[in-house]
Amino acid sequence: MEFKHASVLLQETIDNLNIKGTGIYVDGTLGGGGHSFEIAGRLTQGGRLIGIDQDEAAIKAAEERLSPYRDKVTIIRSNYRNAPQVLKEMGIEGVDGILLDLGVSSYQLDELERGFSYKYDTKLDMRMDTRQSVSARDIVGGYSETELFRIIRDYGEDKFAKNIAKHIVRARQDKPIETTGELNEIIKAAIPAKMRQTGGIPPRRPSRQLELPAIEN
Repeated sequence: MEFKHASVLLQETIDNLNIKGTGIYVDGTLGGGGHSFEIAGRLTQGGRLIGIDQDEAAIKAAEERLSPYRDKVTIIRSNYRNAPQVLKEMGIEGVDGILLDLGVSSYQLDELERGFSYKYDTKLDMRMDTRQSVSARDIVGGYSETELFRIIRDYGEDKFAKNIAKHIVRARQDKPIETTGELNEIIKAAIPAKMRQTGGIPPRRPSRQLELPAIEN
């Protein structure tokens, strides 16, 4: 599957970076290289772009897309949180701009094997970096109820986090939770039907119309 991802706010981002031709820039979420392509195209002799991403498919796509600027671009497979260490190892003490486009790309959601989306019933994985040993299946199957509650509450910001964690632990006692479809059904069972229909937002009451008396001229 070809890595395709539309760069978000591309022109606005490039404009606000105020790129200097000889500057050093870090794209901490390289992705398919959309933003980086525009940055690299504005660099002159001495300019440098460091692209960081932990997704192997994104790295391959970016390497191809940025090949016209390979003399100005360094691509590293890592997490953006490691950027300080990456720059230190490169002997770079400061940069002129940093870009982070946070979130999951449409490619990652659509790729069946990655197990990011509930759109498909596929194996639980959800690893941004496939080199990591722990997958969503390991977390759902092995973390305690308290740990699951904390993850769902803190990262999912779900008001039913406690009930979801309880349902997960209860379900895995019968059989391992292997697929996104199985997890989805467990989550649905943990949320009241009325809340599922409204996405957790209470339905609005119809507003009462205010009838004004007719005014005679």
